[in-house]
Amino acid sequence: MTEENDSASSGESGDESQDEEQQQQTEENVETEETVTFKDLGVVDVLCEACKDLKWKNPSKIQKEAIPVALEGKDIIGLAETGSGKTGAFALPILQALLENPQRYFALVLTPTRELAFQISEQFEALGASIGVKCSVIVGGMDMVAQALTLSKKPHIIIATPGRLVDHLENTKGFNLKALKYLVMDEADRILNMDFEVEVDKILRVIPRERRTYLFSATMTKKVQKLQRASLQDPVKVEVSTKYQTVEKLQQYYVFIPVKYKDVYLVHILNELSGNSFIVFVSTCAGALRAALLLRNLGLAAVPLHGQMSQNKRLAALNKFKNKSRSILICTDVASRGLDIPHVDVVVNLDIPLHSKDYIHRVGRTARAGRAGKAITFVSQYDVELYQRIEQLIGKQLPLYPTEESEVMVLQERVAEAQRLTKIEVKELEDKKSSKGRKRGGAGSDDDTEEAAGVRRRIGKHKGKGKPGRHGGKKPKR
Repeated sequence: MTEENDSASSGESGDESQDEEQQQQTEENVETEETVTFKDLGVVDVLCEACKDLKWKNPSKIQKEAIPVALEGKDIIGLAETGSGKTGAFALPILQALLENPQRYFALVLTPTRELAFQISEQFEALGASIGVKCSVIVGGMDMVAQALTLSKKPHIIIATPGRLVDHLENTKGFNLKALKYLVMDEADRILNMDFEVEVDKILRVIPRERRTYLFSATMTKKVQKLQRASLQDPVKVEVSTKYQTVEKLQQYYVFIPVKYKDVYLVHILNELSGNSFIVFVSTCAGALRAALLLRNLGLAAVPLHGQMSQNKRLAALNKFKNKSRSILICTDVASRGLDIPHVDVVVNLDIPLHSKDYIHRVGRTARAGRAGKAITFVSQYDVELYQRIEQLIGKQLPLYPTEESEVMVLQERVAEAQRLTKIEVKELEDKKSSKGRKRGGAGSDDDTEEAAGVRRRIGKHKGKGKPGRHGGKKPKR
């Protein structure tokens, strides 16, 4: 008996010493990782200072891998999960090259969404503030003439969505990119998935072949591989994570519910976790408007964001959420890529994404830059197959989010009344839109972001046309 105890205790002490060794090793690894600075990667002092001002203490994994290769003047394919600092990985080498060889129209960054374009521009301007870098954002939904004016001032960096850039290349007098030195495609897979292939081909035809090209994406698709062959010369592949994955600090759950109780469960979860800030993903523009109106009828501060809102309304909605005057952002996949809003605590997938890779991008809106976060996915009786694909992709089975049905159903009556009111409001918006459309060919100036969300212009027009896809049965607006 004593022998057994002795061997058990010696086994325990052996385990303890092993644990201690492992801990020491990880601590050493952490230390060695932390000692790598931007200066060590070859970044010049003035840009290191800019990183310090932005409170970037040490380079992220993708930055450690990509920056030295980029500074050697090589083409790059960068694969890294969302929220890993990809923008810095291409912005720093470009700014450093610009310092060595100052010229206008130096770099072009193509992005799939307008919000992402503005965000990249902010980072470029912040990093290049001390060296006087001029950036120009060229996206749809804004005035072409004003954009042509900013282009005539010849900015160093152009950040654009492909469609609007092609418009300017074809129609703006005196504007061309024949002297371009750098091309970046951020979220390259999404640029191609959004049917921008024709536009990207046009752009590639009018820019110099002698240039540096960076392709960045969180997921690699066949289309990206095709694009890589077409536009890169001997690229170096920089891969931070080979399998599609979500951040470790992200707690992921699913809720299995009948489709008719989705709204009730959503309201229950928002109440239960109140005090947090939420992004709720839906599959269509009309769905985003409906959910936002429903929550507002229940006294919850929700604001919609989707592709059928005018650009100014989209930015206004985003700013209200960023400055925390609204705690719930209801959006389509237009906001699933790249948007960096540090304070997002919870992502709710009210509608499950049709493409499982979109799940990774959606839940990547929370738990960014080392913070923790929650993601809850609603799975109805019709979504089981889609949900299984997501589990297969991320390589783990998610736990069930704990809910008490009796507690949830207490809200049923209030939610049903709010649904009734929402139906009436949506109908009113459609009627208003059609009468205004007849009078002056568009929505009025009283088109409040939160109330109407800019959908008046289209919500009725496309009803019943085609199959409602992610953008309400319509090809996404550029």
